[in-house]
Order: sequence, then C-alpha cells, then structure tokens
Amino acid sequence: MTTTDDQQAWVRRYGTAAPDAELPRNAVLDLLYRHRSVRRFVPGEIDDATVTAIVAAAQSASTSSNLQAWSVVEVRDPDRLDALAHLAGDQDFIRRGGVFLVFVADWARAAELARRIGEPAEAVGYIESTLVGFVDAALAAQNAVVAAESLGLGAVYVGSVRNNPERIADLLELPDGAFPAFGVVLGHPDPADPAGVKPRLPQGVVRHREVYRLPDADAVARYDRAVTEYYRTQGEPRGWLRGAIARVRDAASLHGRHTMRASLERRGLSSR
Repeated sequence: MTTTDDQQAWVRRYGTAAPDAELPRNAVLDLLYRHRSVRRFVPGEIDDATVTAIVAAAQSASTSSNLQAWSVVEVRDPDRLDALAHLAGDQDFIRRGGVFLVFVADWARAAELARRIGEPAEAVGYIESTLVGFVDAALAAQNAVVAAESLGLGAVYVGSVRNNPERIADLLELPDGAFPAFGVVLGHPDPADPAGVKPRLPQGVVRHREVYRLPDADAVARYDRAVTEYYRTQGEPRGWLRGAIARVRDAASLHGRHTMRASLERRGLSSR
C-alpha cells in the first residue's frame, strides 16, 4: 500500500504502520477493511427488497456438500424484538435496528425431508452435523453482513442469542433440529457514533507458515497497546489481553453458556 488512504486503512485495522510492500487494492478489499460493529442506529426502514438481496448474498456463501444446513429468521415485530432483546442480554440496539436476523443451525429441514419418504435421520445426532450447521450459518451470515455494508447499512453480530437458546427457539417456533446460533442486527448507522475500526491481531500471530507457532509475547504486547489506545478513544479503560485471558479462565466466563451441550440435546442436536 502506497497511498495515504491505503496506509490509513492499514493503521485502522492493525494499529501499526503499513507494510513496505504494495498490496492489492479494490472496492471489495476496501469494504472489508472498513468493517466495524455498529450498535447505534438512526430510525429508518429497511425495505423487503433490500433484505431479499442480503439473504441472496447469504445463500451465495459456500456450504458443506451443498446441504445448506442453515436458516434465518427475520424479525421486525416490536414485541418480538423486545422479547429477543431481553433474552439476549437486554441489548437495546436489537430493538432499535431496522431488522434482526437470527441465523439458525438447521437440520430440521433435512430431517423432515427424510421423514416424508420414510427414511431415518440418525446422522443429525452427531457432533459433525452440529458443527456443519453452525459453520454454514456463520459463512452465510458473513456474506449477509458484507452485502449489508455494501448497501450503506450497519451491522452487528449478537452472540448473546446463545444466552437463552431454548427460550429463543420457542419464541421463534423452531422445530427440533434447528438451533439459534447468533443474531445480526441491521440498521442505518448513526453518523454521530464514535465507534471506529477495531484493531485486529497482527498477521504474525494468526498467520502460520507451514506449521503452527504459539504467539510471540512482544507481538501480543504491542497489539494490546494498540487496542488499549483504540478503547481510550472510546472512553473505555481496557485492552485486549486481560479480556482474552478472562474468557478462558473458568466456566463463569461463559456467562451461562456452559450448559450449551444440554441445550443442544434438548433441541434435537445431541452432538454425540
């Protein structure tokens, strides 16, 4: 990257100077580098045609063996949005966005098709099927978010859908074999929102050449300083390292999600 815009995009994404080598650049890469989570929205409808295009982009994502083991539930009803917000950490931006998309790891559809012709669906109960459903949902959702951002919308993932997955499944009337994986709020970004592009780990920490290597302590420390500086601009006194360590310390860090296996089993995904 040689232009000022290129350098600024790199600095925003990594919190460090751009590499000396000139990197490829196009509109798609620029859009991806600018991604940020948007949690502040201004009022405004998102019309059905726009959501249709976004879901088409989601369905254009890769999928294991073309099984398409995912679904998405589009929620706009204010009462249902309020209930979902309450169950997903009581986060008000769920209520204020234009639409809430709940992505579902979905083996109910394939199991029903098997049932209709008198075939069993035993493989749904294995952990490989659970993984495929969640991976397919994640790939589809990422396409949806990129599509939404390309249309000028903002988006934020909502993992706290898994705080109360069984109650959310009931609220959305999901059948056995369909499990809420996460949500995505779409809306019109508030131009006054100060949130920016959050720095990511340096490539030397996540990009392994030929074989895996544990992270270099100095590289992690530099990254922690970059994140600390970012959060300072947001008025938050925190960095990255302590949060990452806290997340793996014990079951309490899972915020109630340590019971996920039991929830999966009760919802028809025994994951054995």
